[in-house]
Amino acid sequence: MQITRQSEYAIKIMLELAKNPSGTVLSSRLIADRQGIPEDFLKKTVHLLSLQGLVVTQRGVQGGVRLGKRADQVTVADIISAVEGPLALNVCLEAGYECPSKPTCPVRRVLARSQAALVKELSSETLLDLILSGAE
Repeated sequence: MQITRQSEYAIKIMLELAKNPSGTVLSSRLIADRQGIPEDFLKKTVHLLSLQGLVVTQRGVQGGVRLGKRADQVTVADIISAVEGPLALNVCLEAGYECPSKPTCPVRRVLARSQAALVKELSSETLLDLILSGAE
């Protein structure tokens, strides 16, 4: 399993925004240049992040993107989920998925434990944690 390039870019976008003082608006072009993200792809990714309230966009001459929440309130899991949707290692772990083998499937049980561990780990690291650890 790999996270998509879009999730990687989303994390980079959020880190770039989080490195600045609260409320700072950065242009899409500046973020794209600093992070090596194609600007069109950045705009699509920012749109997904904004739908979840993780960023706020502003139009106009002074427009751009800023964090929608404080860096200590946004986890890596929040960012990936905003882009990918709910985290699921397998379709059988998605909410609402019905499988006749679900109650007795030994594979589902181990995948569920693995997924819980992954979500717990991704939920334990905030943007602020990443910045303080020197991840960017």
